[in-house]
Amino acid sequence: MFGGQVVPPSNSPHLRKSDGEQGNTEMEGLLHSTETNDLKIPSLPISTAAIMPSPILLWRFKVLLFFLWGFFCCKIGWDSVMRMSVNLRDLFLYEAFLYYNPLLLVTMMVWLWGVNLWVFAQSTISYAKIFDLDQNHLTHREIWKVATWMTIIVPISMTAYLYLYSHGEVSLAASQPVFLYCAVALILIFPFDIFYLSSRYYLLRTLWRIVFPLQAITFSDFFLADILTSMSKVFSDLERSVCRMVHRQVATIAWFEADSVCGSHSIGIPIILVLPYIFRLFQCLRQYKDTKEKTALFNALKYSTAVPVIFLSALKYHVLPDSWTNFYRPLWLLSGVLNSLYSFYWDVTRDWDLSCFTRIFKFNKPSLCSHLLHGRKWVYFWVIGSNFILRLAWTYKLSAHLRHNYLTVFTITALEMIRRFQWVFFRVENEWTKMSSKSNLQLSEISSEEDKLLAPSNHNV
Repeated sequence: MFGGQVVPPSNSPHLRKSDGEQGNTEMEGLLHSTETNDLKIPSLPISTAAIMPSPILLWRFKVLLFFLWGFFCCKIGWDSVMRMSVNLRDLFLYEAFLYYNPLLLVTMMVWLWGVNLWVFAQSTISYAKIFDLDQNHLTHREIWKVATWMTIIVPISMTAYLYLYSHGEVSLAASQPVFLYCAVALILIFPFDIFYLSSRYYLLRTLWRIVFPLQAITFSDFFLADILTSMSKVFSDLERSVCRMVHRQVATIAWFEADSVCGSHSIGIPIILVLPYIFRLFQCLRQYKDTKEKTALFNALKYSTAVPVIFLSALKYHVLPDSWTNFYRPLWLLSGVLNSLYSFYWDVTRDWDLSCFTRIFKFNKPSLCSHLLHGRKWVYFWVIGSNFILRLAWTYKLSAHLRHNYLTVFTITALEMIRRFQWVFFRVENEWTKMSSKSNLQLSEISSEEDKLLAPSNHNV
């Protein structure tokens, strides 16, 4: 009527085709659609999965880049050091080592913690339940990713520091460790939902609970506090580094005066060294207040034995040489042996459960690591023997009067972190065994109560 095309309904009885005609039409439509699809196939984009390299190839390429980067950093750093005079070289290396060895040791600890989480993930131990973690907690892959970036950034800053100082750019060289320390602090406290906000908040909250034990002590609280005692030398070097940054002594030799505010005779060194042990001591006292268990008091006594080791060593710079040799040094040696033996005894008899040794290495799936470690007697001897030796060597690190041997102290600190790394396996396994025993005991009590309720009564009516 209005000039438009009239389209009748397809179900009209007047326009309905016969069965034969309808079948022919459907066949023609099918052939037409097939031809259309054939024409369209060349215009489709190639699948991205087909052009992506294999994960193994990508991994090899990343490893190659990592080694090339390490080679260039070592080459530039070595050439920069060789440009300096012999007299200045040792002092400068000592200063550069002070600024960067704490972060290098922290990076090492993050790598080792990732290995711990990997082993926990392979075994039957639910570490998320032990540490009361939510479903967004970091896995070993994210931990290793963080460690990778730390491994890249810290040496780059150190290489830039060496290069700029050796080429006369002293002010730019001095800014390198300052920028690095500020960046690490900002990332830790960054309030926005990036860089694993929930995990950073969990870490900062646990650190707050360690410093101020005003609440019941959880497993994650004293577990992290124990790790901090192994990193007391790291915190001492951090304090020395920040002190020199605040007093603008970076890339200078003004700090080399031992009696200066940032010198090696400062009272701040033993104070920072002892703080992790004091925090752990207060945790034990708080635990005794809540549970009334005498074991907590004996544990507190263990941490108190580290205090005389630290302060007797620091007295060397504040007493006469004869007094140190004849009186204070024997006391320091005696307190060091007592602390080492007491700590070793506590590790083996309290923190670990020898009845279930190496069970943590029983993985869900067969692997070479599980085959080498699970149920092997040599693991007993290695862990106990290395723990004993490194406990004795740890006294060297706690001694402020020996810190001038910085390479030796660095090595012992790294070995202490390895000792703590293997300690983690058996401490977490022991806690998981206790939690499982409590759960089984509760289930047995519930089942016994149900049996009593369901038991037939023999009352006479």
